[in-house]
Amino acid sequence: MLCPRRGIRAYAATALLTGRNLIAIILPPRRRLPCARAMLLPRVHLRLASTAAVRLHPPPSGAFSHDLAFARQVLDRIPAPDARAYNALIRAYSWRGPFHAAIDLYRSMLRRVAPNKYTFPFVLKACSALADLRSGRAVHAHAAAAGLHTDLFVSTALIDLYIRCARFGPAANVFAKMPTRDVVAWNAMLAGYAQHGMYQHAIAHLLDMQAYDRLRPNASTLVSLLPLLAQHEALSRGTSVHAYCLRACLDQKEEQVLVGTALLDMYAKCKRLVYACRVFHGMPVRNEVTWSALIGGFVMCDRMVQAFSLFKDMLSQGLCFLSPTSVASALRVCASLADVCMGTQLHALLVKSGIHADLTAGNSLLSMYAKAGLIDETMSLFDEMSIKDTVSYSALLSGYVQNGKAEEAFLVFKKMQACNVEPDVATMVSLIPACSHLAALQHGRCSHCSVIIRGLASETSICNALIDMYAKCGRIDLSRQVFDKMAARDIVSWNTMIAGYGIHGLGKEATTLFLGMKNQGFAPDDVTFICLISACSHSGLVTEGKHWFNMMTQKYGILPRMEHYICMVDLLARGGFLDEAYQFIQSMPLKADVRVWGALLGACRIHKNIDLGKQVSRMIQKLGPEGTGNFVLLSNIFSAAGRFNEAAEVRVIQKVKGFKKSPGCSWIEINGSLHAFVGGDQSHPRSPDIYQELDNILIDIKKLGYQADTSFVLQDLEEEEKEKALLCHSEKLAIAFGILSLGEDKTIFVTKNLRVCGDCHTAIKYMTLVRNRSIIVRDANRFHHFKNGQCSCGDFW
Repeated sequence: MLCPRRGIRAYAATALLTGRNLIAIILPPRRRLPCARAMLLPRVHLRLASTAAVRLHPPPSGAFSHDLAFARQVLDRIPAPDARAYNALIRAYSWRGPFHAAIDLYRSMLRRVAPNKYTFPFVLKACSALADLRSGRAVHAHAAAAGLHTDLFVSTALIDLYIRCARFGPAANVFAKMPTRDVVAWNAMLAGYAQHGMYQHAIAHLLDMQAYDRLRPNASTLVSLLPLLAQHEALSRGTSVHAYCLRACLDQKEEQVLVGTALLDMYAKCKRLVYACRVFHGMPVRNEVTWSALIGGFVMCDRMVQAFSLFKDMLSQGLCFLSPTSVASALRVCASLADVCMGTQLHALLVKSGIHADLTAGNSLLSMYAKAGLIDETMSLFDEMSIKDTVSYSALLSGYVQNGKAEEAFLVFKKMQACNVEPDVATMVSLIPACSHLAALQHGRCSHCSVIIRGLASETSICNALIDMYAKCGRIDLSRQVFDKMAARDIVSWNTMIAGYGIHGLGKEATTLFLGMKNQGFAPDDVTFICLISACSHSGLVTEGKHWFNMMTQKYGILPRMEHYICMVDLLARGGFLDEAYQFIQSMPLKADVRVWGALLGACRIHKNIDLGKQVSRMIQKLGPEGTGNFVLLSNIFSAAGRFNEAAEVRVIQKVKGFKKSPGCSWIEINGSLHAFVGGDQSHPRSPDIYQELDNILIDIKKLGYQADTSFVLQDLEEEEKEKALLCHSEKLAIAFGILSLGEDKTIFVTKNLRVCGDCHTAIKYMTLVRNRSIIVRDANRFHHFKNGQCSCGDFW
């Protein structure tokens, strides 16, 4: 209460500093004065009026910013303002902002009057809001000089400042020196530990709070603690907190909503949706955040249909206020279900609600359209957004990469840099796979340098992307360097490295790494065994692959899924055990799909088993081929046997059913520029030189015994025409261009979208001899390292 002796004029003058007609709020009707009369008050009462402002809770931020400026003018007119006058305005600035104005006013105060115990909490609050550690330390020194640094309120404000600036040592020192501590002080430290993921510190602090000061946790304690338990999936501790909540009997509805929402979020993140739903249905009051937490839990557990049903229930309950959180969850559901119709309806709802221009909502929409493969819509929405941040660019970039438009992704990244938008971890994790897709090693190295410069090179997700990128760019040695230097590895790191060894035909190295993974305490998952068995398949390690398939179930208790069976069929069939592969398919507990039979059909082509190939083809036709690949395989089988009429019939069926063969395409990176070639391509500026070089190479390799394998020409042509057709395959064109463009000491690295054909494989081995070059070819299946007339695959691919 304000002192009555100050009189009515003091109350009236208070309006000048607060920007509100406080007379109507504080005084009874018979004592009210008009604002016009208050404006005529003499200066002597302005100091008393400023004192009143400190007692009043400030209005919402931004509502009266112009009045604060006027209040500052009033304060500057006071001849000798006391600490109470300064405190009034510093407090208002610390609540409403601008926060730097509170600090500036505090510095001005120091030149005229000594601050008191009310001053320091206000100015420290402003320092916390700005994370201004330097100013905060200066205020701390001033409080210590005044002997107020151990005051309960000052100490709590100091703890909050140091926690905000991630300075836990100074915060703990302040906390330890407090002569008395209340639950707010304990909560300040606990909230800091929780926000920074310091699980053990937070738990120890909570126990000390109850043991030393005999304080019971309140709602604020629980709301700070539960998200940390959710982050660490500490279910047992979470259920203990739940039991405490039931005993504590929270009375206020606001507390019930906050704690109940935190509880169901904890259960959802611990994958206990049944318990989360029980908490949800037991809450007497729910708000939009509560609904969003439960929807997010279902999304996290990949229960997308139920998540969207909940979202519709939320709207039907009249909670039509769409927050960025609920929008993000609902749009993620649409992206996961590939339900563009739902997504566009939600987009329309956002427009109707007027929040479509919100940055978070816009980013969620971008991500939804990108994941649905609607790149044109994604780009249009991106262009319409008035404000864009790192998340916006990352969503667009990721969409291009996921939809096979890696070159466009590089353009987006350049535009992002031109707009001075700083890329973050998510951006780089999206960009690096674009380098992998194009096998653009120079771009990949630039991306690696970029993450080092930005201090992101220690991020596990980025290191995993770099391992994959270098492996797919032909530099498995650099992949291993990144892997060995990682500060912290996860299961993805090990799986990516094993898979990298696999596609390079280094099965022994993959097996050794797997054993090292076990020795370091990492438990393999189902993906690990897909990578490992595939590595054995690419290296012809049939016995080892069979061993690990059996160990997967017998020792590790992992049930095989379809991908494991595909790897096993590929392993057996490539190794020439076609009958065993066929029997393996027949004994599968799962019904074999097209991919399983396709793996066997590919081996029939390699081992020229026409009868089994026809039988497998009939099985595929019954199931319905997933794409053109199986038609091409069967056509190749007939063509290799000289049965061109049957091959032609397969191609006719393929055309009738609407399957088009993807043209063979190869590309090579020269000095950071990508050059692409298709079969028979003559569009390249140096095509005459390329074909001349190929003719010269053909003459030279024939002298060493090369004979064109015309079985890889699908049409019934003359032998000479077949030989010319083989000479125009895209990988040969790219290699010839590499020979012309790169120095003799440079390795030629070519990427192809399809599997390299047998004739090209043989011809490239001869090329390494006649041109004394090392050549690497990455095809759709694996890497081929050609050197001195040999290939790393051992003619097994």
